[in-house]
Amino acid sequence: MEKFLSLSVEKQNTIIDAALKCFGTNGYKKTSVSDIASAAGISKAMVFHYFGTKKALYLYLIDLCSDLIMNEIYEKFDKTITDFFDRIIISGNIKVSVMKKHPAIFLFLTNAYFEAAEEVKEDIQSIFAKGEGFRNKIAFDGTDTSKFKAGIDSKLVMKMLVWLAEGYASDLSNKINTEADFDELFKEYYECVNLIKNNFYKEKYI
Repeated sequence: MEKFLSLSVEKQNTIIDAALKCFGTNGYKKTSVSDIASAAGISKAMVFHYFGTKKALYLYLIDLCSDLIMNEIYEKFDKTITDFFDRIIISGNIKVSVMKKHPAIFLFLTNAYFEAAEEVKEDIQSIFAKGEGFRNKIAFDGTDTSKFKAGIDSKLVMKMLVWLAEGYASDLSNKINTEADFDELFKEYYECVNLIKNNFYKEKYI
């Protein structure tokens, strides 16, 4: 990794973007180092020189993209907001802003989330598990859960929203490209979030 990180930022980004697009389009197993090298305009040997293995490159990209999104949310999230659903939507909007700047990230992370290749499956789960604590912190730290109707478990609601996001991401995965209108694509998801809010919140908070 030191050899890769010693490259100019522009060169790093060229290789990263090429790898994101290749893995995001074809998945881990079907993507070859030759595909990535060709897309990045470098030799196959240089990819191995920088990363050692295809697996190392793949896991590096998952870490990189996950950290990029979490750092963006950490920097831009308004912690004074106490409404649970507002927090979900605001953090979602920040993610969308990242995707607008780096369109290949959404498709890559979606495919990585559902990747079934045994060679990387356990490592992927371990990386994504790190984000669960961060997600719960954003959703619950300083949140006013008294707005929920009696008997509604906010943590179970969070699980429902995660399941909703997973299904929605899977459905969108074949619609994403560099020209995608992310605001329009996520409009329906936010409508679903608001529908859940309207059913689970006390009437005076709707």
